[in-house]
Amino acid sequence: MTNRSRPRILLIGTGDTKADELLFMQRCIDDAGGEAVMMDISVLGDPPYVAAHDKNAVAAAADTTIAAVIASGDENSSMTLMARGASRLTRRLCDEGEIDAMIAIGGTMGTDLALDVALALPLGFPKLIVSTIAFSHLIPPERIAADLMMILWAGGLYGLNGTCKAVLSQACGAVVGAARSAIRLRPDRPIVALTSLGKSCLSYMVELKPQLEARGYEVVVFHTTGMGGRAMESIAAHRGFAAVLDLSLQEVANQLMGSVVSSGSDRLTNAGRSGIPQIVAPGAIDMVDFPAWLPVPAELGDRPFHAHNRLLASATSRPIDRRRIARAIAAKLAAVNAPIAFVLPAGGIQQWDRDGEPLHDPEGLDAFVTEMRDAIQPPVELHEIDDHINDTGFVAKVLTIFDRWVAGGIIPAGAIHTEQR
Repeated sequence: MTNRSRPRILLIGTGDTKADELLFMQRCIDDAGGEAVMMDISVLGDPPYVAAHDKNAVAAAADTTIAAVIASGDENSSMTLMARGASRLTRRLCDEGEIDAMIAIGGTMGTDLALDVALALPLGFPKLIVSTIAFSHLIPPERIAADLMMILWAGGLYGLNGTCKAVLSQACGAVVGAARSAIRLRPDRPIVALTSLGKSCLSYMVELKPQLEARGYEVVVFHTTGMGGRAMESIAAHRGFAAVLDLSLQEVANQLMGSVVSSGSDRLTNAGRSGIPQIVAPGAIDMVDFPAWLPVPAELGDRPFHAHNRLLASATSRPIDRRRIARAIAAKLAAVNAPIAFVLPAGGIQQWDRDGEPLHDPEGLDAFVTEMRDAIQPPVELHEIDDHINDTGFVAKVLTIFDRWVAGGIIPAGAIHTEQR
């Protein structure tokens, strides 16, 4: 939480085109008990106010000048340079304790820049974007910070009106409130990321989580329905974990199969790039997700199907697709220069693929296991077991690897508190 009586809110926007909105937001922030710190990201024009951080400062943070930004080619190249400068400058202001939160406003251009700024900020630092494309599929998963807040700029553009004011005032109140109450992430134990897919599909976390906590770790579970994996990847990219137990890879399969329930093309890569040790398993890679309120995709129309709720449904992929998914997983792991162990549960990889369940497909499972067995190559450790992924034997294997890596110094030792002893 901020120690200031009036939290400083960095307010980012193009003051040459959105001065009315930005000045209104400045008043809203002040009325809510905050102090607006203006950052102008205009390129061609100038705002009718003096910004604490003007466009020249933003350009300088990108190691360039406004003249060079203008001469760079077009609006896309210009705003890309300004995004680099705004991201660097904002991160520096955050690290130096000059600001307590960030809010930005924009259409597609301003949103593009604001997404980069949000990604540059640490987890727990309040970040909010007011955008004409909030929640749009135009925004790829890779661009979304783990704890980003967004609100649709309803009634926006071309001046203020009652609808616009209602949205902007709400956003400003929200970011001031977040700045006052947000607790920065300062863990007293090493953090372990654990991916899963709820208790009904993948239940290993019920046993695994308390076992890791008893060893002195803070365990953060990510639900792999698109944004969960995105959050995990975003934090891993900033080296936010001591270890990653990435045991549900359905989002990798979804992305490869063209599903909108995707975490982006960098899924299963950021922990390795950051040097974080990983234990990986293929939880639920046989299922392809799609919105339950749309028709079943034609290519999945003849496949076993499960409707989880009115939002999410899944169909199983064909054996040939599972072989392709296995190769894609192996390729991602092979590109990593960090300790990785892959646990291959030959008895099944999600609850509904058991005998008698609606997604039981022994041919497809065998195709995946066979391909995976051949595709995994050293230095990646391969641990094939006969158990189902929801069996106790799977948890035991994961913990055996984890404990060995702790003993070998690959994973930092847990911090056992006095009250836990």
